Amino acid sequence: MIRIVIAEDQGMLRGALGSLLDLEEDIEVVGQVPNGEEALNAILALKPDVCLMDIEMPIRSGLDVAEELKRLGSDCKIIILTTFARPGYFERAVKVDVHGYLLKDGSSDDLAESIRNVMKGKREFAPELIFGSMKQENPLTEREREVLRMVADGKTAKEISAALFLSAGTVRNYMSEIISKLQVKNRIEAISIAEEKGWI
Repeated sequence: MIRIVIAEDQGMLRGALGSLLDLEEDIEVVGQVPNGEEALNAILALKPDVCLMDIEMPIRSGLDVAEELKRLGSDCKIIILTTFARPGYFERAVKVDVHGYLLKDGSSDDLAESIRNVMKGKREFAPELIFGSMKQENPLTEREREVLRMVADGKTAKEISAALFLSAGTVRNYMSEIISKLQVKNRIEAISIAEEKGWI
């Protein structure tokens, strides 16, 4: 029996997914949770074989949870379900070694089949997501992404320089490099574009 946790912030979709997958003879839904924090706790407590995880959830995103599980060495296989074909999301998903990355608009039969394939050691990626990710590479370095994430969180240049052990001048240089690479006028536009592409 394949034991599954579903992490999805939309209650109706979460319930529907749970009901449909429970109809499969070889699949048992052992937990359903509405946010990333509860997903992490449920996976650690219930030790499911697979977690179906939405990307955009409150508290922690699906990718944040996948990163944390990788760090903890969890055996739970992660299948990301998304409505967003954002290239940066796909890059991050591949980096944290998720086992599946699928669009939410597929059928429940296809999803059940993907779950079985993942349990056999295969990886399941929606072709649209792969091709979407190939169109546009993330131009920002890891450090530039880190700086931009902190700016997006409302940190000042002084706070960023203290947290990253950089001078305030270096932080400003990173910001002007980010603005130049993204071809935008200011940090607000830079944050907006980077978030939309899933780069931060």
